[in-house]
Amino acid sequence: MAGEIEATPMMSDALVILGAAGLVIPIFARFRITPVIGFILIGIAVGPYGLGQLVFERPWLTHITITDPEALEPFAELGIILLLFTIGLELSFNRLWQMRRLVFGLGALELVIIGALLAIFLGMMGQYWTGALALGLALAFSSTAIVLPISGTNSPVGRAALSMLLFEDIMIVPIIFILGAMGPTAQAEGWEGLLDTLLLGAAVITVLLVVGRIALPRLFAQAARTKSPELFLAASLLVVIGASLATALAGLSPIVGALIAGLLIAETEYHTEVEGIIEPFKGLALGIFLITVGMSIDLTTIWQNVGAVAAAVVGVLVFKALVTGMLLRLMGARRSTAAETGILMASPSETTLIVLAAAGSALLIQPGTAQFWQIVTAIGLTVTPLLARLGRVIGRQVEAVPDLPPEDAGEPRVIIIGAGRVGRLVARMLEKHGKPYVALDSNSDLVADAKRAGIRATFGDAARGVALSKLGVEDALAVVLTMDEPVLAQRLVTRLRKDYPDLLIVARARDTRHAAELYRAGASHAVPEALEASLQLSEAVLVDIGVAMGPVIASIHEKRDEYRVQIEEEGALAYKPKLRTSTAQS
Repeated sequence: MAGEIEATPMMSDALVILGAAGLVIPIFARFRITPVIGFILIGIAVGPYGLGQLVFERPWLTHITITDPEALEPFAELGIILLLFTIGLELSFNRLWQMRRLVFGLGALELVIIGALLAIFLGMMGQYWTGALALGLALAFSSTAIVLPISGTNSPVGRAALSMLLFEDIMIVPIIFILGAMGPTAQAEGWEGLLDTLLLGAAVITVLLVVGRIALPRLFAQAARTKSPELFLAASLLVVIGASLATALAGLSPIVGALIAGLLIAETEYHTEVEGIIEPFKGLALGIFLITVGMSIDLTTIWQNVGAVAAAVVGVLVFKALVTGMLLRLMGARRSTAAETGILMASPSETTLIVLAAAGSALLIQPGTAQFWQIVTAIGLTVTPLLARLGRVIGRQVEAVPDLPPEDAGEPRVIIIGAGRVGRLVARMLEKHGKPYVALDSNSDLVADAKRAGIRATFGDAARGVALSKLGVEDALAVVLTMDEPVLAQRLVTRLRKDYPDLLIVARARDTRHAAELYRAGASHAVPEALEASLQLSEAVLVDIGVAMGPVIASIHEKRDEYRVQIEEEGALAYKPKLRTSTAQS
């Protein structure tokens, strides 16, 4: 019949992948577990070593298995490209320049030292030196696709991981060329080919930088004028895929082009919009990559060689964690940062699989050896999220939380609910003026970090009430709510006002509407941070462009009075609330 739609293997595979994403993400998010493990487990189940090997006996399984694993590889590669693109969006050329010591210092040391030591060990175990070097370099790589989504790029752990991973990504192509030149069938032109590729790659990168700085602002400005999200998405994909193809055609890794594209767009005013529009595609494509990792795990082979596989996995993880941690300590990192980063970076990488394939093609290692280390790599990738959790636990233990001087028993104090950025600033101000306080938070990491910073903090959930009672809330000088959770803040204010009618309650509000709700709930003072920040910004710019201080302060008083009336009306108050800034107090 004309117009009928035939169910193709590609449609079946797409249904399996989308169904996996629909199941994995919400289920694992509910239990606060990274979906990385879920995607890998799905890959094991639907791959050729899972249900796929039963397709001939039960044909209906074709509808819930991946029929063509090789067809997924381009989409998996796209996931890694989009990941590097979004990392570039979070960076800038200035920040990258500031990280040059870590990238070319720590990154180079990590790759060279781990690769060399692993090669020496494997050589002692009987592997010929060229094959040992290939395996050592392959196993020295760590997973960009899994590590960076876990660590981020702004924390000390994230910055250290990013610097090492960036250097590894830069070195992929030179290492593959070197392995090819070391092979028994390699020609003398191999080293010359490497030099030619590096020169051509440098030329292509230069062209991308020059053309990108000129063309990208105009391209995205035109897309922004149309106010069409489809055009914005098309422009974003055009840039990232075009830059990736350019570096790939030059012989470099496509992820180098993706990173450069992200860095170029990060310098424009459109980077936030681009990041938001690319994010869903990156997440789905990375999920496909993780499924392909799971599909490469042959549970039968693992079971047959369980002792050797387990020893290899544990040996590689422990060795890489120790060496990376020690290098970070030598570079001046804190013990907690060194321990957590070392453990997080311990597993091999998706790049390891590429280098193993290159070594096999160059006849440096036997097919059986390559398959064994591919299994080790796949298992290492699978346990990376667990390593991240282990690293956080050990990081907190190796850098003990300091013991602060004891407080005077029974002394009334200020209770700060929230040990984050705002709560710590309030604590510092109270310290400066000699007022006793304690910060309460249900996030153990924030409590530990606050204690290391010298803040008197304790673990507890203010929403349960028992923690506040133990801290003597009935005699407290004040309770300061600093959390950025509007509903929880309003509930706490309501309960505290009901239980302690005379308690001074000062709450952080998002805006005037939230401030009105907090006043209605019983807050003594509610400080709308968006309003106060806007008033202070206005004061700064008006004074610096030449307006006299007197009229500026008068206009800010006038604007504050307008918001007083607004909060009074919205909160149904019988009085005008007090709004404070650094300029004046009313």
